[in-house]
Amino acid sequence: MTSASTKLPFQAEVAQLLHLVTHSLYSNKEIFLRELISNASDACDKLRFEAINDSGLYEDAPNLEVRVSFDKAARTLTIADNGIGLSKQEAIDNLGTIAKSGTKDFMSKLSGDQKADAQLIGQFGVGFYSGFIVADKITVESRRAGMVAGEGVRWVSGGAGDFEVESIDRPQRGTSVTLHLREDAEDYLNAWKLKQVIGKYSDHISLPILMEKEEWKEGENDQPGDMVKTGEWEPVNKASALWTRAKKDITPEQYSEFYKTISHDYEAPLAWSHNRVEGSTEYTQLLFIPSKAPMDLWNRDKSAGLKLYVKRVFIMDDAEALLPSYLRFVKGVIDSADLPLNVSRELLQESRDVKAIREGSTKRVLSMLEDLANKAAAATAEPAAPAADKPASDEVTDVVDKKEESESNSEDAGKYAKFYAEFGAVLKEGLGEDHGNRDRIAKLLRFASSTTDTVSVGLADYKARMKEGQDAIYYITADTLAAAKNSPQLELFKKKGIEVLLMTDRVDEWALSYLHEFDGTPLQSVAKGAVDLGSLQDEDEKKAAEAAAETFKPVLERLKEALKDKAEDVRVTTRLVDSPACLVVKDGGMSTQLARMLKQAGQPAPDLKPVLEVNAEHALVKKLETSAHFDDLANILFDQALLAEGGLPQDPAAYVRRVNALLI
Repeated sequence: MTSASTKLPFQAEVAQLLHLVTHSLYSNKEIFLRELISNASDACDKLRFEAINDSGLYEDAPNLEVRVSFDKAARTLTIADNGIGLSKQEAIDNLGTIAKSGTKDFMSKLSGDQKADAQLIGQFGVGFYSGFIVADKITVESRRAGMVAGEGVRWVSGGAGDFEVESIDRPQRGTSVTLHLREDAEDYLNAWKLKQVIGKYSDHISLPILMEKEEWKEGENDQPGDMVKTGEWEPVNKASALWTRAKKDITPEQYSEFYKTISHDYEAPLAWSHNRVEGSTEYTQLLFIPSKAPMDLWNRDKSAGLKLYVKRVFIMDDAEALLPSYLRFVKGVIDSADLPLNVSRELLQESRDVKAIREGSTKRVLSMLEDLANKAAAATAEPAAPAADKPASDEVTDVVDKKEESESNSEDAGKYAKFYAEFGAVLKEGLGEDHGNRDRIAKLLRFASSTTDTVSVGLADYKARMKEGQDAIYYITADTLAAAKNSPQLELFKKKGIEVLLMTDRVDEWALSYLHEFDGTPLQSVAKGAVDLGSLQDEDEKKAAEAAAETFKPVLERLKEALKDKAEDVRVTTRLVDSPACLVVKDGGMSTQLARMLKQAGQPAPDLKPVLEVNAEHALVKKLETSAHFDDLANILFDQALLAEGGLPQDPAAYVRRVNALLI
């Protein structure tokens, strides 16, 4: 029995989203079929999982399946499943709102670039609305497993500002989504076209996707023939989970399409690894490294993790226990042969088998990254000299081979750079989170340096070109590359020709606090502690600095008094060449940059008093000795040093007033 329908408005964000979709947001229209079949498959997976504890949910239909059908006369395309189904309230909640966190961020990121915006839609799990790409109306009929026939629901919308919902009688459980196609989408009322799209995007779905068989019927009385349906249904996909197949039977295109389905990404992955692990713990892993970061990568509320199956039975999405947080960008599937079917998220945290899977998957991901990094290094290495005795007949073939190899190497080199640009900052979190793999992670890190602006310098690269007598890897952290590159702390290092790594990610200082040395060589911030270049600094320079400090001692005492509320100490330094002053902190102390970031994030941070280092040879510093405005000049020196490292004076107005007074 059907009840009176109720009209309800869409959530504001959904209304905006539908406006974009109905204006051809997706550049590739056929994606809608992949999204709807994927949703149908998920609904069947959820029923299988809930039926572990309540087999009655299968009712009289234990065989799970997805059916795709069309009606040319009515111009409708229907995707139906016999999965978990929806109650009336679930239909209102799930089809009228975007329930995931970060929705406002999602809407704010929409740029008007159709290709870029299309990627965001899939990432936010709102693929259902892609049906409006080809339809001017969508009708959803559903009944949740376990409910009586009279508790079915019909949901209807034209993709504008509202939808209608009503209770209906529905004997069969599950959901049918009927698309009322636009005139420009009549291609999808063709069995050949539908089979081609399903084969391209959904061949890996482990459930059978069924379509009604057709046969050719000759026309009568000189009328043209046509394809007619036979009433018999046949599978149009292989209906076997992709990860259960042998690797030799899977093409790169199939891996890529499977990745796109589970990740809702529109770009192919950078790399993947498909393995069956046997031993004390048996499982299959299929792991993908994306080529682009999702916009909500830094959203703390976002669930992340791998899809977990047990003996091919879907258990949960986003099983975060299967990989550490710093690898949260990895997508994929784990199918365990040992875990119980009723495993919960709480049990996952305690399971020995899960711990083994986590360790194995972590090592596998790091191996993939190492492989990409090694290929990048090989691509940029000097080519080997040709053999002197190479036969002349091989010259043409050799030129072709080298050209193909060069193109392949160039592509490989770009892959790791692309990965690092998207996920390098996340990978650095592993230095603090994963002690066991810290050395492997450190080798994967890349930075800009004082000799190059590109983020391409590894710690091993830096160490290989250290100057003779150099006993530390020097680095500086800053808010921007420009601030790092032009920092006064670098002046002596530039003068001596010593390379300094430039670190500008917000996570750098925290991560580097866990990495004290690399391959036996200590890491040293150039902005912490007194500068000591050891044998790289001339004895004459050291003696001159000591003499200057002694001569300058009365001025230093006055500076300490004038800046007692701002600076912990004031001292003469040799690290400055062109600048009058700079700020440093004690060895092992928190930098002023990190303290600023913590405060900006609302986190507790100590009120730091940095050390002011002055260049006794600089004209401005020398002027202190005879200046009638000593205190004002001292405060200007301090505030300018603070500005040079990206900070702001405590009292900007006072700084401006002092500068103006001196200018006048």
